Amino acid sequence: MATQTTTADTRKSRQGERRVVSNIVRGSIGNLIEWYDWYAYTAFSVYFAAAFFPSGDQTAQLLNTAAVFAVGFLMRPIGGWVLGRYADRRGRRSALTLSVTLMAAGSLIVALTPSYDTIGVVAPVLLVTARLLQGLSVGGEYSTSATYMSEVASPGRRGYYSSFQYVTLIAGQLTALGLQIILQQLLSDTQMESWGWRIAFVVGAAGAIVVLWLRRGMDESESFERVAAEAEKGSGPARGSLRMLLSYPRQCLIVVGLTMGGTLFFYTYTTYLQKFMVNTSGIAKPTAAWINFFALLVFVLLQPVMGLLSDRIGRRPMLIGFGVLGAIVVVPSLTLLSHTSDPLYAFLLMVGPLAVSSLYTSISAVVKAELFPTSIRALGVGLPYALTVALFGGTAEYVALWFKDAGHESWYFYYVTACVLVSLLVYIRMRETSDGSPLESEAKD
Repeated sequence: MATQTTTADTRKSRQGERRVVSNIVRGSIGNLIEWYDWYAYTAFSVYFAAAFFPSGDQTAQLLNTAAVFAVGFLMRPIGGWVLGRYADRRGRRSALTLSVTLMAAGSLIVALTPSYDTIGVVAPVLLVTARLLQGLSVGGEYSTSATYMSEVASPGRRGYYSSFQYVTLIAGQLTALGLQIILQQLLSDTQMESWGWRIAFVVGAAGAIVVLWLRRGMDESESFERVAAEAEKGSGPARGSLRMLLSYPRQCLIVVGLTMGGTLFFYTYTTYLQKFMVNTSGIAKPTAAWINFFALLVFVLLQPVMGLLSDRIGRRPMLIGFGVLGAIVVVPSLTLLSHTSDPLYAFLLMVGPLAVSSLYTSISAVVKAELFPTSIRALGVGLPYALTVALFGGTAEYVALWFKDAGHESWYFYYVTACVLVSLLVYIRMRETSDGSPLESEAKD
């Protein structure tokens, strides 16, 4: 009898683990498409900058596209607020489905908008509109995805499972880069600048349709269903309100502090570096794309390894490691990269800092989710994070190019270092989030 009971428990445990994996996979694929659409903009902006803005030198056109990229980030706090609130009130699955719909609409607008030479100033206006929609989408996607993956993950393995948010986030960028590399082999530079770049946005919109179908089969998280059931009985707390979020000021400030240096470091080495290689190092566009692709491939493989490590040693030691190493590596790596055109050397100068960044990125989602209870988790993760990313991550390219245009490019290196040092102070003072987190206490109820 005891053997039968043990066998039944083992079978139930395996079925539960398979269901966790299924939900993580469905959520991850959707996350991949969302971030592919987001990063396709920066991957292909070296080709479409001239299509949306008046003729000028390359740095000026890249500044314009970087400004629009930053505008998209300004919508991320609104997306984190609107869709985070929606996720806390209506469910994680519904919010994830809505976010991918908005992203698809933005991609279609970019794909179908005529050039500046054809419709004049309407072209950049439509580009800005598309990025506003995509910013709204990705602001909600991050918070809801981070919340969902953390909630459905098995206790004791939340670091490992939630790391797949950044696996798919980076995989989305890899997919955009991979498509860029394929198109570069099939099309000439003239064809890429004329119409080839539009293919990337058509692919993104089509992928979103597949995601809509996949996300219909996701389970809602048990944590949300429990809180929703309590709310229906009138015994649960109010969900997703800004007033409730403000009752967690310390947690909100921790999110801002731990994100500040991490997001600026991340966007410097993942989105800006390709332009840096082309515009400063003088590396050919196709070569820079290959360097980025292989460096990001290594980066994506590190995420689950670091996530699993955080389940063993805790989140705080890894964040402190990132803060120390990140502050050390920025200035020498970017200085050396600015003086080389050797592809292998450039690859090493990119992949080293990315390995340091993985100490932060692999656990970014779960650390934020562990700070808040279910009733306010999506909004708590999304709004303060999105505000910080808009201020620091979203402006990374623009600030870097502005310093370059002003003749002081190296000042940007010290700016990134200073922000990482500020975050390091937060990491040192914060507690270990995996100990006694609301996620774990809710799982035991």
